Amino acid sequence: MSESKPDTGTAWLDPADDAPELTDEMLDVAEFSIGGKVIRPATGYLGPNGVVRGRPPLRDRAKRQVTLRLDPDVIERFREGGAGWQGRINEALRKAAGL
Repeated sequence: MSESKPDTGTAWLDPADDAPELTDEMLDVAEFSIGGKVIRPATGYLGPNGVVRGRPPLRDRAKRQVTLRLDPDVIERFREGGAGWQGRINEALRKAAGL
């Protein structure tokens, strides 16, 4: 005869319990769409700390990460200028490419 084993499983938790409460601020910046058609575009976006107003992530125009080998003296020259050295390299490349 088999013995009755105690239930060792955890109770089911509704995933919606962890979802943040929708606030008026979230709804003010949210995109509304019906059937895939945008009725009102978003005027902000949800960042890691809540609603962020202003420029949203660039999505299709976002910068892409690449691996590029540069001479050490080139890297050091740009790093001497402090923070933003990678952006300065990007600007120098854009200028060299005629963009």
